Amino acid sequence: MKIDNRTYWLVGAGLLGVALFSTCGSIPRKAKPINHFELDRYLGTWYEIARFDHRFERNLNNVTARYSLNDDGTVRVVNRGFDTVKNAWKSATGKAKFRKDKQTAALKVSFFGPFYSGYNVIAIDADYQYALVAGESLKYLWILSRTTTIPPDVKKDYLERAKEIGYDTSKLIWVAHNKD
Repeated sequence: MKIDNRTYWLVGAGLLGVALFSTCGSIPRKAKPINHFELDRYLGTWYEIARFDHRFERNLNNVTARYSLNDDGTVRVVNRGFDTVKNAWKSATGKAKFRKDKQTAALKVSFFGPFYSGYNVIAIDADYQYALVAGESLKYLWILSRTTTIPPDVKKDYLERAKEIGYDTSKLIWVAHNKD
């Protein structure tokens, strides 16, 4: 099955606007990217457990993000999800770069050329199985897992951390994972 990258993630409407009106290095004021980040351990497939609603992910479930290294040291990002309205799989490929040193989980990601948006890992467990990711503002938040579920104690911890930063966690969309 051929996946149409142009259709998915019409980030031109979402990330393009964000990128044009903000800086690449932004992160919510109270959020801090983790230190001692190990990119090699972060690479691989992550399942989106929860997110805020955005045009570039609207109507998607079964969302995954796959991270791998590019030859130039940047990170290849492949986001994939099932559009429940169009009844079709969609994907988008982009790249991420560290904003600072490679031990600080403050990155910027682009799906459209020179336009980047903040991607900040603000919590991760010791085994790199669960991650809390903040975008560049309080409009962007993701809870990720290596599996399609997250333990209740991790969920509670991540929701509390997000609330302390200023996120309205009642607006999170809990993503279904019911397709192969």
